[in-house]
Amino acid sequence: MEGEGRRGADATADNASMGYMLTVGVMEEVLEKLKLLDYETEFCKQMGFRPLSRHYFAVATNPGEQFFTFTSLAAWLFTRCDRNFEQPQEYDDPNATVSSILDELKKLNVGADFPPAKLKTGTGEQVCYVIDKLADEALKVKKFGWKKPQHEQEDFEEETMEDDEAELTLNKVEEEMMDETEEEIEEEDSYLDLAGMKQQSQMNEITDSSKPESVMESTIDAAEWKLEVERVLPLLKVHIRTDNKDWRTHYEQMQQHSEGIKSSLTETKGHLDKLHHEIGRTLEKIGSREKYINNQLEHLLQEFRSLQDTLAETKERYKQGSGGVTDLTKSLSQITEELESVKAQMDERGTNMTDAGPLVRIKQALTRLKQEVQQMEVRIGVVEHSLLVAKIRDRSAIREDMHAPVSDAATFGDFKPF
Repeated sequence: MEGEGRRGADATADNASMGYMLTVGVMEEVLEKLKLLDYETEFCKQMGFRPLSRHYFAVATNPGEQFFTFTSLAAWLFTRCDRNFEQPQEYDDPNATVSSILDELKKLNVGADFPPAKLKTGTGEQVCYVIDKLADEALKVKKFGWKKPQHEQEDFEEETMEDDEAELTLNKVEEEMMDETEEEIEEEDSYLDLAGMKQQSQMNEITDSSKPESVMESTIDAAEWKLEVERVLPLLKVHIRTDNKDWRTHYEQMQQHSEGIKSSLTETKGHLDKLHHEIGRTLEKIGSREKYINNQLEHLLQEFRSLQDTLAETKERYKQGSGGVTDLTKSLSQITEELESVKAQMDERGTNMTDAGPLVRIKQALTRLKQEVQQMEVRIGVVEHSLLVAKIRDRSAIREDMHAPVSDAATFGDFKPF
Protein backbone atom coordinates (compact mmCIF):
# COMPACT_ATOMS: atom_id res chain seq x y z
CA MET A 1 0.00 0.00 0.00
CA GLU A 2 2.82 2.37 0.82
CA GLY A 3 4.46 1.56 -2.52
CA GLU A 4 1.24 2.25 -4.40
CA GLY A 5 0.79 5.56 -2.55
CA ARG A 6 4.36 6.52 -3.33
CA ARG A 7 3.90 5.66 -7.01
CA GLY A 8 0.68 7.69 -7.07
CA ALA A 9 2.44 10.66 -5.48
CA ASP A 10 5.30 10.34 -7.99
CA ALA A 11 2.79 10.24 -10.87
CA THR A 12 0.97 13.35 -9.61
CA ALA A 13 4.29 15.15 -9.12
CA ASP A 14 5.38 14.22 -12.66
CA ASN A 15 2.04 15.39 -14.07
CA ALA A 16 2.31 18.65 -12.15
CA SER A 17 5.86 19.22 -13.40
CA MET A 18 4.83 18.44 -16.98
CA GLY A 19 1.87 20.82 -16.71
CA TYR A 20 4.15 23.52 -15.33
CA MET A 21 6.65 23.05 -18.18
CA LEU A 22 3.85 23.24 -20.77
CA THR A 23 2.50 26.42 -19.16
CA VAL A 24 5.98 27.97 -19.20
CA GLY A 25 6.36 27.07 -22.89
CA VAL A 26 2.99 28.62 -23.76
CA MET A 27 3.88 31.75 -21.79
CA GLU A 28 7.15 32.16 -23.70
CA GLU A 29 5.27 31.85 -27.01
CA VAL A 30 2.70 34.38 -25.80
CA LEU A 31 5.47 36.83 -24.89
CA GLU A 32 6.98 36.55 -28.37
CA LYS A 33 3.56 37.18 -29.97
CA LEU A 34 2.99 40.20 -27.74
CA LYS A 35 6.36 41.59 -28.81
CA LEU A 36 5.24 41.23 -32.43
CA LEU A 37 2.16 43.29 -31.50
CA ASP A 38 4.46 45.95 -29.95
CA TYR A 39 2.82 45.66 -26.53
CA GLU A 40 5.76 47.34 -24.77
CA THR A 41 4.93 50.76 -26.24
CA GLU A 42 1.19 50.50 -26.90
CA PHE A 43 0.22 48.67 -23.70
CA CYS A 44 2.94 48.99 -21.06
CA LYS A 45 3.95 52.62 -21.56
CA GLN A 46 0.45 53.97 -22.25
CA MET A 47 -1.23 52.15 -19.33
CA GLY A 48 1.64 52.22 -16.85
CA PHE A 49 2.49 48.50 -16.67
CA ARG A 50 5.92 46.92 -16.47
CA PRO A 51 7.06 44.59 -19.28
CA LEU A 52 6.13 40.98 -18.60
CA SER A 53 8.70 38.36 -17.68
CA ARG A 54 8.98 34.91 -19.28
CA HIS A 55 7.13 33.22 -16.40
CA TYR A 56 4.74 36.03 -15.32
CA PHE A 57 1.44 34.20 -15.87
CA ALA A 58 2.94 30.74 -15.19
CA VAL A 59 3.97 31.28 -11.56
CA ALA A 60 1.69 32.84 -8.90
CA THR A 61 3.60 35.62 -7.10
CA ASN A 62 1.01 38.39 -6.54
CA PRO A 63 -2.51 37.18 -7.47
CA GLY A 64 -4.20 40.59 -7.24
CA GLU A 65 -1.66 42.36 -9.43
CA GLN A 66 -1.48 39.44 -11.90
CA PHE A 67 -5.29 39.29 -12.24
CA PHE A 68 -5.51 43.04 -12.94
CA THR A 69 -2.66 42.77 -15.48
CA PHE A 70 -4.39 39.80 -17.15
CA THR A 71 -7.75 41.59 -17.46
CA SER A 72 -6.12 44.80 -18.75
CA LEU A 73 -4.04 42.85 -21.30
CA ALA A 74 -7.13 40.88 -22.43
CA ALA A 75 -9.07 44.15 -22.87
CA TRP A 76 -6.21 45.61 -24.92
CA LEU A 77 -6.08 42.48 -27.12
CA PHE A 78 -9.87 42.68 -27.63
CA THR A 79 -9.45 46.24 -28.90
CA ARG A 80 -6.68 45.03 -31.23
CA CYS A 81 -9.19 42.45 -32.52
CA ASP A 82 -11.60 45.32 -33.42
CA ARG A 83 -13.85 44.60 -30.43
CA ASN A 84 -15.38 47.21 -28.14
CA PHE A 85 -14.33 46.10 -24.67
CA GLU A 86 -14.31 48.46 -21.70
CA GLN A 87 -11.00 48.75 -19.90
CA PRO A 88 -11.41 47.16 -16.42
CA GLN A 89 -10.52 49.00 -13.23
CA GLU A 90 -8.53 47.66 -10.30
CA TYR A 91 -11.49 47.53 -7.88
CA ASP A 92 -14.09 46.06 -10.26
CA ASP A 93 -15.96 42.87 -9.48
CA PRO A 94 -13.73 39.98 -10.68
CA ASN A 95 -16.72 37.72 -11.44
CA ALA A 96 -18.27 40.29 -13.77
CA THR A 97 -14.95 40.96 -15.49
CA VAL A 98 -14.25 37.23 -16.06
CA SER A 99 -17.78 36.62 -17.37
CA SER A 100 -17.47 39.51 -19.85
CA ILE A 101 -14.12 38.12 -21.06
CA LEU A 102 -15.64 34.65 -21.59
CA ASP A 103 -18.58 36.17 -23.49
CA GLU A 104 -16.23 37.99 -25.85
CA LEU A 105 -14.24 34.78 -26.36
CA LYS A 106 -17.44 32.99 -27.39
CA LYS A 107 -18.16 35.79 -29.87
CA LEU A 108 -14.68 35.27 -31.34
CA ASN A 109 -15.37 31.49 -31.63
CA VAL A 110 -12.60 30.69 -29.16
CA GLY A 111 -13.27 27.57 -27.10
CA ALA A 112 -13.17 28.10 -23.34
CA ASP A 113 -14.22 24.78 -21.75
CA PHE A 114 -13.12 25.58 -18.20
CA PRO A 115 -14.80 27.18 -15.16
CA PRO A 116 -14.48 30.97 -14.66
CA ALA A 117 -12.75 30.43 -11.31
CA LYS A 118 -9.60 29.31 -13.19
CA LEU A 119 -9.19 32.85 -14.54
CA LYS A 120 -9.75 34.59 -11.20
CA THR A 121 -6.33 33.47 -9.96
CA GLY A 122 -4.59 35.51 -12.69
CA THR A 123 -2.11 32.69 -13.40
CA GLY A 124 -2.09 29.17 -14.75
CA GLU A 125 -2.66 27.22 -17.93
CA GLN A 126 -6.08 28.71 -18.68
CA VAL A 127 -4.85 32.30 -18.39
CA CYS A 128 -1.94 31.63 -20.78
CA TYR A 129 -4.38 29.85 -23.14
CA VAL A 130 -6.74 32.86 -23.27
CA ILE A 131 -3.94 35.36 -23.91
CA ASP A 132 -2.41 33.06 -26.55
CA LYS A 133 -5.69 32.78 -28.47
CA LEU A 134 -6.33 36.52 -28.26
CA ALA A 135 -2.79 37.24 -29.50
CA ASP A 136 -3.39 34.89 -32.46
CA GLU A 137 -6.63 36.71 -33.31
CA ALA A 138 -4.87 40.08 -33.05
CA LEU A 139 -2.11 38.89 -35.39
CA LYS A 140 -4.77 37.70 -37.85
CA VAL A 141 -6.47 41.09 -37.76
CA LYS A 142 -3.08 42.75 -38.22
CA LYS A 143 -2.48 40.41 -41.23
CA PHE A 144 0.86 39.35 -39.90
CA GLY A 145 2.75 36.69 -41.86
CA TRP A 146 5.96 34.85 -41.22
CA LYS A 147 8.70 35.51 -43.76
CA LYS A 148 11.28 33.03 -44.93
CA PRO A 149 14.40 33.00 -42.78
CA GLN A 150 17.43 34.71 -44.25
CA HIS A 151 20.66 33.06 -43.19
CA GLU A 152 23.71 35.24 -43.07
CA GLN A 153 26.71 33.91 -44.93
CA GLU A 154 29.62 33.94 -42.57
CA ASP A 155 33.15 34.21 -43.89
CA PHE A 156 35.19 31.60 -42.18
CA GLU A 157 38.56 33.10 -41.52
CA GLU A 158 41.65 31.18 -40.76
CA GLU A 159 42.76 31.83 -37.23
CA THR A 160 46.18 31.18 -36.00
CA MET A 161 46.39 29.02 -32.96
CA GLU A 162 48.21 30.09 -29.88
CA ASP A 163 51.88 29.30 -29.58
CA ASP A 164 51.34 26.79 -26.78
CA GLU A 165 48.78 24.81 -28.80
CA ALA A 166 50.52 25.27 -32.18
CA GLU A 167 53.97 24.03 -31.24
CA LEU A 168 54.81 20.58 -32.43
CA THR A 169 57.92 18.75 -31.52
CA LEU A 170 60.35 17.56 -34.14
CA ASN A 171 59.95 13.94 -33.08
CA LYS A 172 56.20 14.02 -33.73
CA VAL A 173 56.74 15.48 -37.19
CA GLU A 174 59.34 12.79 -37.93
CA GLU A 175 56.88 10.06 -36.94
CA GLU A 176 54.24 11.54 -39.26
CA MET A 177 56.75 11.84 -42.08
CA MET A 178 57.86 8.21 -41.65
CA ASP A 179 54.24 7.05 -42.03
CA GLU A 180 53.87 8.75 -45.40
CA THR A 181 54.58 6.71 -48.47
CA GLU A 182 56.95 7.62 -51.25
CA GLU A 183 54.07 8.25 -53.64
CA GLU A 184 52.70 11.01 -51.39
CA ILE A 185 56.15 12.58 -51.22
CA GLU A 186 56.37 12.54 -55.01
CA GLU A 187 52.88 14.09 -55.26
CA GLU A 188 53.85 16.86 -52.84
CA ASP A 189 57.00 17.51 -54.82
CA SER A 190 55.01 17.66 -58.00
CA TYR A 191 52.58 20.20 -56.45
CA LEU A 192 55.50 22.35 -55.42
CA ASP A 193 57.01 22.31 -58.90
CA LEU A 194 53.99 22.90 -61.16
CA ALA A 195 55.98 24.76 -63.77
CA GLY A 196 58.29 21.80 -64.15
CA MET A 197 55.34 19.45 -64.67
CA LYS A 198 53.86 21.70 -67.35
CA GLN A 199 57.16 21.76 -69.20
CA GLN A 200 57.46 18.00 -68.85
CA SER A 201 53.92 17.45 -70.17
CA GLN A 202 54.69 19.65 -73.16
CA MET A 203 57.86 17.70 -73.84
CA ASN A 204 55.91 14.42 -73.55
CA GLU A 205 53.37 15.63 -76.11
CA ILE A 206 56.09 16.65 -78.50
CA THR A 207 58.08 13.43 -78.24
CA ASP A 208 54.89 11.22 -77.88
CA SER A 209 56.61 9.20 -75.19
CA SER A 210 54.31 7.78 -72.46
CA LYS A 211 57.11 7.02 -69.93
CA PRO A 212 59.90 9.33 -68.72
CA GLU A 213 63.47 8.33 -69.32
CA SER A 214 64.37 8.48 -65.61
CA VAL A 215 62.50 8.39 -62.29
CA MET A 216 61.76 11.82 -60.75
CA GLU A 217 63.51 12.40 -57.46
CA SER A 218 63.20 15.28 -54.99
CA THR A 219 66.19 17.51 -54.56
CA ILE A 220 64.97 19.14 -51.27
CA ASP A 221 66.68 18.23 -48.02
CA ALA A 222 64.51 16.16 -45.63
CA ALA A 223 65.41 18.30 -42.58
CA GLU A 224 64.41 21.53 -44.34
CA TRP A 225 61.20 19.83 -45.50
CA LYS A 226 60.35 18.81 -41.91
CA LEU A 227 61.04 22.30 -40.62
CA GLU A 228 58.80 23.81 -43.30
CA VAL A 229 56.01 21.34 -42.49
CA GLU A 230 56.38 22.17 -38.77
CA ARG A 231 56.10 25.89 -39.55
CA VAL A 232 53.10 25.62 -41.89
CA LEU A 233 51.10 22.96 -40.03
CA PRO A 234 49.37 25.34 -37.50
CA LEU A 235 48.28 27.61 -40.35
CA LEU A 236 46.54 24.77 -42.18
CA LYS A 237 44.02 24.24 -39.35
CA VAL A 238 40.78 26.22 -39.70
CA HIS A 239 38.97 27.28 -36.55
CA ILE A 240 35.33 28.32 -36.75
CA ARG A 241 34.25 30.96 -34.28
CA THR A 242 31.38 29.91 -32.08
CA ASP A 243 28.27 32.06 -32.40
CA ASN A 244 25.92 32.38 -29.45
CA LYS A 245 22.96 32.60 -31.85
CA ASP A 246 23.76 29.26 -33.48
CA TRP A 247 21.14 26.55 -32.87
CA ARG A 248 23.84 24.01 -32.09
CA THR A 249 24.98 25.95 -29.03
CA HIS A 250 21.36 26.28 -27.88
CA TYR A 251 20.85 22.56 -28.40
CA GLU A 252 23.94 21.74 -26.35
CA GLN A 253 22.78 24.10 -23.61
CA MET A 254 19.35 22.44 -23.63
CA GLN A 255 20.96 19.02 -23.27
CA GLN A 256 23.14 20.25 -20.39
CA HIS A 257 20.15 21.85 -18.65
CA SER A 258 18.02 18.73 -19.14
CA GLU A 259 20.74 16.53 -17.67
CA GLY A 260 21.09 18.93 -14.74
CA ILE A 261 17.32 18.91 -14.20
CA LYS A 262 17.20 15.11 -14.30
CA SER A 263 20.05 14.77 -11.84
CA SER A 264 18.56 17.35 -9.47
CA LEU A 265 15.11 15.79 -9.87
CA THR A 266 16.36 12.39 -8.76
CA GLU A 267 17.97 13.98 -5.71
CA THR A 268 14.96 16.10 -4.79
CA LYS A 269 12.43 13.29 -5.29
CA GLY A 270 13.72 11.44 -2.24
CA HIS A 271 13.62 14.57 -0.11
CA LEU A 272 10.12 15.40 -1.35
CA ASP A 273 8.89 11.87 -0.63
CA LYS A 274 10.24 12.04 2.90
CA LEU A 275 8.69 15.45 3.36
CA HIS A 276 5.38 14.15 1.97
CA HIS A 277 5.32 11.23 4.44
CA GLU A 278 6.22 13.51 7.34
CA ILE A 279 3.53 16.01 6.40
CA GLY A 280 0.96 13.18 6.11
CA ARG A 281 1.86 11.88 9.55
CA THR A 282 1.68 15.32 11.12
CA LEU A 283 -1.68 15.97 9.45
CA GLU A 284 -3.04 12.71 10.83
CA LYS A 285 -1.80 13.60 14.29
CA ILE A 286 -3.32 17.07 14.02
CA GLY A 287 -6.65 15.63 12.84
CA SER A 288 -6.83 13.13 15.70
CA ARG A 289 -5.89 15.79 18.23
CA GLU A 290 -8.49 18.15 16.81
CA LYS A 291 -11.21 15.49 17.10
CA TYR A 292 -10.23 14.84 20.71
CA ILE A 293 -10.31 18.56 21.55
CA ASN A 294 -13.68 18.99 19.86
CA ASN A 295 -15.13 16.10 21.84
CA GLN A 296 -13.79 17.51 25.10
CA LEU A 297 -14.96 21.07 24.46
CA GLU A 298 -18.29 20.38 22.79
CA HIS A 299 -20.45 21.55 25.73
CA LEU A 300 -18.38 24.71 26.06
CA LEU A 301 -18.83 25.38 22.37
CA GLN A 302 -22.60 25.04 22.73
CA GLU A 303 -22.61 27.49 25.63
CA PHE A 304 -20.44 29.86 23.62
CA ARG A 305 -22.81 29.69 20.66
CA SER A 306 -25.86 30.37 22.88
CA LEU A 307 -24.05 33.34 24.43
CA GLN A 308 -23.22 34.61 20.98
CA ASP A 309 -26.91 34.40 20.00
CA THR A 310 -27.97 36.33 23.11
CA LEU A 311 -25.25 38.88 22.46
CA ALA A 312 -26.53 39.36 18.91
CA GLU A 313 -30.09 39.86 20.21
CA THR A 314 -28.99 42.42 22.78
CA LYS A 315 -26.94 44.24 20.15
CA GLU A 316 -30.02 44.41 17.92
CA ARG A 317 -32.11 45.80 20.77
CA TYR A 318 -29.42 48.31 21.57
CA LYS A 319 -29.35 49.44 17.94
CA GLN A 320 -33.12 49.94 17.94
CA GLY A 321 -33.03 51.84 21.26
CA SER A 322 -30.11 53.97 20.14
CA GLY A 323 -32.00 54.84 16.96
CA GLY A 324 -34.98 56.09 18.99
CA VAL A 325 -32.69 58.05 21.30
CA THR A 326 -31.00 59.79 18.39
CA ASP A 327 -34.37 60.83 16.94
CA LEU A 328 -35.48 62.22 20.30
CA THR A 329 -32.19 64.10 20.78
CA LYS A 330 -32.59 65.70 17.35
CA SER A 331 -36.16 66.84 18.14
CA LEU A 332 -34.99 68.14 21.54
CA SER A 333 -32.21 70.16 19.94
CA GLN A 334 -34.66 71.72 17.47
CA ILE A 335 -37.10 72.67 20.29
CA THR A 336 -34.28 74.21 22.37
CA GLU A 337 -33.14 76.28 19.38
CA GLU A 338 -36.69 77.59 18.83
CA LEU A 339 -37.02 78.37 22.54
CA GLU A 340 -33.76 80.30 22.57
CA SER A 341 -34.85 82.36 19.56
CA VAL A 342 -38.19 83.21 21.22
CA LYS A 343 -36.40 84.21 24.43
CA ALA A 344 -34.07 86.49 22.50
CA GLN A 345 -37.01 88.22 20.78
CA MET A 346 -38.81 88.70 24.13
CA ASP A 347 -35.68 90.17 25.71
CA GLU A 348 -35.25 92.63 22.86
CA ARG A 349 -38.86 93.78 23.07
CA GLY A 350 -38.70 94.19 26.88
CA THR A 351 -35.51 96.24 26.71
CA ASN A 352 -37.00 98.43 23.99
CA MET A 353 -40.13 99.08 26.07
CA THR A 354 -38.34 99.93 29.35
CA ASP A 355 -35.30 101.70 27.99
CA ALA A 356 -35.32 105.62 27.92
CA GLY A 357 -32.16 105.82 25.95
CA PRO A 358 -33.82 106.89 22.67
CA LEU A 359 -35.49 109.91 24.33
CA VAL A 360 -32.23 111.01 25.85
CA ARG A 361 -30.52 110.70 22.51
CA ILE A 362 -33.30 112.76 20.84
CA LYS A 363 -32.94 115.53 23.45
CA GLN A 364 -29.19 115.62 23.00
CA ALA A 365 -29.65 115.89 19.26
CA LEU A 366 -32.09 118.81 19.66
CA THR A 367 -29.66 120.70 21.89
CA ARG A 368 -26.87 120.16 19.37
CA LEU A 369 -29.13 121.47 16.58
CA LYS A 370 -29.98 124.60 18.60
CA GLN A 371 -26.34 125.34 19.24
CA GLU A 372 -25.49 124.88 15.58
CA VAL A 373 -28.39 127.21 14.57
CA GLN A 374 -27.12 129.90 16.96
CA GLN A 375 -23.62 129.62 15.57
CA MET A 376 -24.96 129.89 12.02
CA GLU A 377 -26.95 133.03 12.92
CA VAL A 378 -23.84 134.66 14.41
CA ARG A 379 -21.87 133.86 11.28
CA ILE A 380 -24.63 135.23 9.05
CA GLY A 381 -24.63 138.51 11.07
CA VAL A 382 -20.89 138.87 10.74
CA VAL A 383 -21.09 138.32 6.99
CA GLU A 384 -23.88 140.88 6.62
CA HIS A 385 -21.89 143.43 8.60
CA SER A 386 -18.81 142.92 6.42
CA LEU A 387 -20.90 143.33 3.28
CA LEU A 388 -22.46 146.54 4.59
CA VAL A 389 -19.04 148.00 5.40
CA ALA A 390 -17.81 147.13 1.90
CA LYS A 391 -20.80 148.83 0.26
CA ILE A 392 -20.28 151.97 2.33
CA ARG A 393 -16.64 152.13 1.31
CA ASP A 394 -17.53 151.77 -2.34
CA ARG A 395 -20.08 154.57 -2.15
CA SER A 396 -17.66 156.96 -0.43
CA ALA A 397 -15.04 156.26 -3.07
CA ILE A 398 -17.50 157.01 -5.87
CA ARG A 399 -18.49 160.25 -4.27
CA GLU A 400 -14.89 161.38 -3.95
CA ASP A 401 -14.33 160.67 -7.60
CA MET A 402 -17.37 162.64 -8.65
CA HIS A 403 -16.31 165.77 -6.68
CA ALA A 404 -12.74 165.59 -7.88
CA PRO A 405 -11.33 168.53 -10.18
CA VAL A 406 -11.32 168.37 -14.00
CA SER A 407 -7.57 167.87 -14.23
CA ASP A 408 -7.94 164.85 -12.24
CA ALA A 409 -10.87 163.72 -14.38
CA ALA A 410 -8.82 164.25 -17.57
CA THR A 411 -6.09 162.13 -16.22
CA PHE A 412 -8.48 159.24 -15.75
CA GLY A 413 -9.68 159.46 -19.35
CA ASP A 414 -12.42 157.03 -20.15
CA PHE A 415 -13.62 156.62 -16.59
CA LYS A 416 -17.28 155.68 -16.53
CA PRO A 417 -19.28 155.85 -13.34
CA PHE A 418 -21.36 152.90 -12.28
